[in-house]
Amino acid sequence: MYASIINNVGRSMKFTTEEEFFFTNLLKKESYPAKTKLLREGEICQFEGYVQKGCIRIYYVNEDGFEVTISFAIEDWWVSDIASFHEQIPSDLFIETLEDTELYLLTPQTKEELLQAIPKFERVFRMLVQRNLTSVQNRLINTISKKAADRYLEFISLYPTIPQRVAQYYIASYLGVTAEFVSTIRKRLLTE
Repeated sequence: MYASIINNVGRSMKFTTEEEFFFTNLLKKESYPAKTKLLREGEICQFEGYVQKGCIRIYYVNEDGFEVTISFAIEDWWVSDIASFHEQIPSDLFIETLEDTELYLLTPQTKEELLQAIPKFERVFRMLVQRNLTSVQNRLINTISKKAADRYLEFISLYPTIPQRVAQYYIASYLGVTAEFVSTIRKRLLTE
């Protein structure tokens, strides 16, 4: 039942069977149907979630009322609003399931309990934050320096299964282009 999340955290640090048991006992498994808002702008994020199954989108609504997708989270990824969760401040983001989704959740309290009991988990979460920061930096550089077609190719290499799983306009909002542009790029790549 917990094999995938144990494998995920085990990439950064090895744990004993007892430590794994302690960790999994703190997790709360939740299932959500597609189109469930797990977090809304203005709410305080009360979870860090490991995606066991499903697809999630993190986005904000800009000053013109348009949804801008920041990232996606699929199986074997973690999802949260890091700033809101750690600082316990209102979020600027929305987190929404795009498919039926199963998550293993930690709350601020259960995460603190975990870190107090097994300090080795500090490394696991530090590594997750470092990977997230690397991803954000790469995305920023790509957005500034690459053409839209190249950004699409980079997106496909990062999220190879997403185009078959989500609406084209979500991908377009992630890339900062129109859905029509994404359609044109896809068609062109299929003919090459």
